[in-house]
Amino acid sequence: MIDAFRAFATPLISDNLARVPGAIGLRPFHRASGVMAGRALTVRTRPGDNQFIHRALDLVQPGDVVVVDGGGYEGRALVGEIMTSVAASRGAAGIVIDGAIRDAGAIGRNPFPCFARSAIHLGPYKDGPGAINVPVCVGGMVVSPGDIVVGDEDGVVAFPVDGAAALLAAVRAQEAREAEIMQSIRENRYQGAYARAAGGSH
Repeated sequence: MIDAFRAFATPLISDNLARVPGAIGLRPFHRASGVMAGRALTVRTRPGDNQFIHRALDLVQPGDVVVVDGGGYEGRALVGEIMTSVAASRGAAGIVIDGAIRDAGAIGRNPFPCFARSAIHLGPYKDGPGAINVPVCVGGMVVSPGDIVVGDEDGVVAFPVDGAAALLAAVRAQEAREAEIMQSIRENRYQGAYARAAGGSH
């Protein structure tokens, strides 16, 4: 199921989640390499403190996306090149930080998916407190442990495994509709059908 979502862009998924879930303000810092998709390993940490991210890295299983609720604080970096390299070496599918990173140049040359709010040189505290595998909020989006997390150039969305099969079917149907629209544009026969079909929402 997770592999199937790697074939689709986040806007297609977001449109079929009533356009409600979706992290705001997070962007990719890694070298573009397709769609990130995996299971959420969630972390809640004190703003500017990464002790519990270190602890979470010891729990990473292949295919996990480490999702960190750093409170959106951008004054200290929560991860950098070393921690993203550790996550990648342990088979993580990516890392999502509601906060800042550092070593942006090195991360930007690497295909390992890393999404964050900003970059800053200042390093983190390592005192705690924090929590692992609890519901978190990143960019206004609630993520629970084990949720499917998908990210690309447009941002990050997450959703429960329950209902993922129905969501996947809806996404595939929308992709087919949009492919037909693009074909009609290329053939100069587009007549605004998309806006009418979507209720004028685009």
